[in-house]
Amino acid sequence: MTATAPPERPHTGCAFTPAGCREHTYVPRHLGLTRRGPRRLRAAARMALAFPEPESWLDVGTGYARFPESAKTVFPYTSFDGLDPTYRVLHARVAERVEEAHVGLLTDPDITSRLRDRYDVVSMFRHLEHARDPREELRAALQALRPGGHLILELPNPHCLFAALLGGVWVPHSPPGHLHLLPMDILCEELTAQGCTIIATGYRTAHIPYDLAATTSLILSHVLPSFLSSVGAPVVAAAWVLDHVLAPFLRHTRFSNAYRVIARKEPT
Repeated sequence: MTATAPPERPHTGCAFTPAGCREHTYVPRHLGLTRRGPRRLRAAARMALAFPEPESWLDVGTGYARFPESAKTVFPYTSFDGLDPTYRVLHARVAERVEEAHVGLLTDPDITSRLRDRYDVVSMFRHLEHARDPREELRAALQALRPGGHLILELPNPHCLFAALLGGVWVPHSPPGHLHLLPMDILCEELTAQGCTIIATGYRTAHIPYDLAATTSLILSHVLPSFLSSVGAPVVAAAWVLDHVLAPFLRHTRFSNAYRVIARKEPT
């Protein structure tokens, strides 16, 4: 697979090498609109109910470990660990949301070595699009899995309806943007090339209704002075309502704003 240079228009393709990524870091939580609540987090955890009950689970890019905290209600006997490039994960360890806290990148050689073959499940929710080299990130995640273990991924969908309609002001496209926006088919091809079997793909539970509200808020934050920000609040609220009205229709189609992939690491 050849790398592609960042295009002048919003990046909707796949680049699995650093040459194809942008030189910034992005936190996709404009005004908190893209945060997932406990109900959505528990729903994400329940995807693993189809597997044998995991003994150990690593959540990559865990932040304050809100996902492990919610997932424990679904898997009370599973040991959850968290990895994050920031020290937020240490706060999560103090709060007992994770058993072990690892600060750094999954691709760091010492972390890769320390976590090798330790986990039955590795999850990456809205994480891979921020990795400088997604191919290496996937390889490191699979190394952390035991043979037969499962990798759960959730990513923004660059082929969603709002990516096409909103263009450069769609939040994942807008500056600084994600480093990569990976289409589902390309991600599945890469996982297969790395020796995985694709167990499930889908859009329904991954969709978060935020696109219009977040984009409206982003635009208003640029065009309205801070003392007029309250004027835009009803506009953002109306956009948020429209997001939720459209959500039941979008989440059942490939135009959902996110997707999930579950892959199994096959024994070598």
